[in-house]
Amino acid sequence: MALLHNRFVSITGISACVPGQIEKNSENSFFPEGDVKAFIHNVGVEEFRKAGEDTCTSDLCVAAAEKLLEDTGVDRSEIGLLVFVSQSPDYYFLPNTACIIQDRLKLSKETLAFDVPLGCSGYIYGLNLIAAFLSSGQMKRGLLLVGDTASKIPYPKDKSSSMLFGDAGAATLLEYDEKADGLFFHMATDGSGHKAIIVPEGGYRNRFTANSLTAYTNEEGLTRSPNSLHLDGFDVFSFGISEAPKTCKKLMDHLKITTEDIDFAVFHQANKMMNEKIRKKLSLPETKVPYSLKHFGNTSSASIPLTIVTELKTALSNPVNRLLLCGFGVGLSWGTLYTNNRSIFVSDLIEI
Repeated sequence: MALLHNRFVSITGISACVPGQIEKNSENSFFPEGDVKAFIHNVGVEEFRKAGEDTCTSDLCVAAAEKLLEDTGVDRSEIGLLVFVSQSPDYYFLPNTACIIQDRLKLSKETLAFDVPLGCSGYIYGLNLIAAFLSSGQMKRGLLLVGDTASKIPYPKDKSSSMLFGDAGAATLLEYDEKADGLFFHMATDGSGHKAIIVPEGGYRNRFTANSLTAYTNEEGLTRSPNSLHLDGFDVFSFGISEAPKTCKKLMDHLKITTEDIDFAVFHQANKMMNEKIRKKLSLPETKVPYSLKHFGNTSSASIPLTIVTELKTALSNPVNRLLLCGFGVGLSWGTLYTNNRSIFVSDLIEI
């Protein structure tokens, strides 16, 4: 059972960056108007941000990091660890994008830097990784960068996903703090469901071929190519409404807390229908569960910090913040964090 407690660690700052280009689903010309309206109503995404062809996830994350470091005045030489969580790196196979970002941010050469290729659960996994390093007291600060240019992954005429995903990057600062309660986690994995969210070709299991870019329409009427995202909506929905409430309850039961001990619960922004079922299963009031989905779509690993930046900036200036964060998705992979954290600095959202 992956129940973890990383002591003496606190989250000190969060920032996020999105592209300036706004794509409105109501203006989508690929699909019938009725289908688009139904999608907006059921899924809850009215618009999303789309990165330009030359903009990478790392560009969004570096901009977010620069903003956060400038706003907080943190000494870059104190950052001992940099983790970049993304499924859209600068280069397909090598080198690690985190190594490139270390140089772009002018961090010390003594900085430990590596990539983690996770998606929707990635923010929770990234926080856990950095917290595990910091809790020993051998590093003072860690920087977590998460994000994806997820709008580039679906086939443009795939109505199951082309109106769902948006692009964003986020930065989070953590530090060693002997007065902090630390961060509590529950983490889980079920690789038997890996085909529910997959790009079938382009890796080493199924190599890229001339046919990888050839579009086809499946029995459900969805148009895709083997080198684009394949999302099984039914399996993903069933997984989300089952495992997300379970992981939250498991951690809450372990800590002997109730919804009264939670100021805000921030879930991965999968889709409105799914997330509302999760909220109701946990008996959380609407006032405690913020959304960024309407204006930014599903932004993969950046969705939790993006929601915090856009919806909770003022609230997290409180002396104490009792937060429940839950990410779930591709892998299949999921995780939950609970923290009784001191005031968290939240930068204004930036665009590039």
